[in-house]
Amino acid sequence: MRLASRVVRRTQAALLLAAGGVLAACSPRQVDVRTAPTQATAVSLQVNNTLSQAVNVYVTVGGSDTFLRQVGGNSTATIPVQGIATGTTVSLKAVTVDGSKTYSRSNVTLSGTYVFPLP
Repeated sequence: MRLASRVVRRTQAALLLAAGGVLAACSPRQVDVRTAPTQATAVSLQVNNTLSQAVNVYVTVGGSDTFLRQVGGNSTATIPVQGIATGTTVSLKAVTVDGSKTYSRSNVTLSGTYVFPLP
């Protein structure tokens, strides 16, 4: 009988230890929740597309084109320009989706909202 009671006690001890581990894992924890700081976009581009077809809009800085957005035909869109500081001089380009026409503006100093009418 002594052997059986030892086995039972060890089994009970193991189960008690396992239950304690489960309870500790499920207990509430202190959590510090923060949101990322919002990045205000100080520069945006208002594209007034009076063409019947959509255009792909790009901003060019240092000879490198960055795609901003596609603007549908006969529509207006205000596009935030991320990663470009206020006062930066850029070139703007809009290319029809079929690639047949390109509209551009050079030496544009971005500040606030710049209006880019097409055509």
